[in-house]
Amino acid sequence: MRIQSGLSPHRRGASLAVLLVAATAAGCAAPPVRTRVVAPPPDPPSTQVYVYPAAGQTAGQLDRDRYECHGWAVRESHFDPSQPGLAPHQRVEVVAMPPSGAGTAVGAATGAVIGAVVANPYHSAEGAVIGAVAGGLLGATSDAARAQEAERINQAGHAQGARMQAIREEQAAGYRRALTACLEGRGYTVR
Repeated sequence: MRIQSGLSPHRRGASLAVLLVAATAAGCAAPPVRTRVVAPPPDPPSTQVYVYPAAGQTAGQLDRDRYECHGWAVRESHFDPSQPGLAPHQRVEVVAMPPSGAGTAVGAATGAVIGAVVANPYHSAEGAVIGAVAGGLLGATSDAARAQEAERINQAGHAQGARMQAIREEQAAGYRRALTACLEGRGYTVR
C-alpha cells in the first residue's frame, strides 16, 4: 500500500526549491560581529606657562600673582583650564548593524517564497528562482544604502570633533596670551 503526500510533483519540487534557497541564504548570513570602537580622546589644549621671577619676587608673591592673573585670564578669554572636561572626548556610539550581506540573503529568501507562492502551480520552482533573484537585488541595494549612510555619519562625527578641538585650541591660546600679559605686567619673565 502506498501513501500519497497530497502534493503534486510540481509542488514538491517548488517546496524543495524554496527550502534549498532559504537554507542557502541562511548559510550566507553570519552572526553580527560585536566590536567596540573607542577613539582616543584628543590631547587637551596646552596651557602650560613657565614663570620666572625677574624682580626678586618671593614664592608667596608668585603664588598670589599667578592666582590673580589666572582669574583675570579666565575672565578675558572665557576659558578655564582648571575646569573638568577640558578636552572634549569624542563620543563613539556603537550601533548594532546586521552583518554584511544580510539584506541580500533575507531579500533572496523572501523573494523565493513569494515567487513560489504567486507563480503558476506548475512553474513554482521557476517563480521561486525569479523571486530570489529580484529579492536578492533589492536586499543588496538596501545593504549598500545602509553602508553609505554609516560612512556619512562617521565622517560628520569626525568633522564635528575637529571643529570642537579647533575652538578649544583657540580659547587656550587666548588664555595663554592673557595670562602672559598679566604676569609680564607684574614683572615676571614668561615662557
